Amino acid sequence: MTSPGSPAEARSLIIERLIGDSGETAQVIGTGRGMAERAAPLLQKSLTSELGVPVTVDLRAVEVSRVSEARSRAGDTFAMTIVASSTSSDAMTLVIDAPAIAIMVCTLFGGDPDLPVSPIERDLSQIEVDVSTMVFQQVAQALNGSGRRSLDLRLPVPRAMSGTEAKRRVLRDGAAVRIVLGISTPAESGTITVTMPQRIVLASRDGAAAASEGDLSASWRARFSEEVMRSTVALEATMPLARLTLGDLADFEIGQVIEFEETAQSRARLSARGQTLFVCEFGKLGQNYTVRIRHPYDAGQDFIDGLMPADAGRA
Repeated sequence: MTSPGSPAEARSLIIERLIGDSGETAQVIGTGRGMAERAAPLLQKSLTSELGVPVTVDLRAVEVSRVSEARSRAGDTFAMTIVASSTSSDAMTLVIDAPAIAIMVCTLFGGDPDLPVSPIERDLSQIEVDVSTMVFQQVAQALNGSGRRSLDLRLPVPRAMSGTEAKRRVLRDGAAVRIVLGISTPAESGTITVTMPQRIVLASRDGAAAASEGDLSASWRARFSEEVMRSTVALEATMPLARLTLGDLADFEIGQVIEFEETAQSRARLSARGQTLFVCEFGKLGQNYTVRIRHPYDAGQDFIDGLMPADAGRA
């Protein structure tokens, strides 16, 4: 079973368990589709070069999924590998089905791409596993990107697993995006499925989607807003005294009574954590003192008012 290898990965896993660590469906699919559309031509070119014969790579589906479902549609015979990145031990899970493996092996060893290939209905041989690993390497390189777009995958990819090992490998669950790529010759076709946690896809696309950083930030703000709105803060209401000189203040004595200004009661301020929020009015309701909000606090206007003597208007 894969497990987080660093405190950062552990925090990511905890967040994923608490809030699902998923993005908006449209955003996730859009980001995944953009990655796949950029990678498909590169993958087709690299596979054609490696095999020596033309193969077609097409994008068949991009959808939200779960990491644990990465191999759910692969059938009984498939190969799989899990690629780590600098931020995750399971940044990408790659699965190739039996028809795609048969196409790759046949064309690599000189088979005619215009003729049907024999289906693989047994455990994979070592050569077939090696060929699957080669294909996974090409897929990972195409999707990895470069510069600010890079997923920062740890390449080369681990050797592919198959049979009982691949079926019993425990996958860490979480919200994911599934990308299905078709591998075709004129006579046959198969699929390669790429499954990535949504947090990897969204976090690694920041450089590619700089214009949408505000939207992503808003999404996370909305995700945490409910918890933030339930947090508690201490409110403080203060009422201003008369303006005095430092000399007057130095003459204060114990027991001295300080007189409020006439308008002090209507200029109380409501604050939280040192931040003034509203200008209020003190009052009393029954046996309890009250504060009634008059208007939001305007720091700019307060600064201007502070530049003028308190009795300037009456001079």
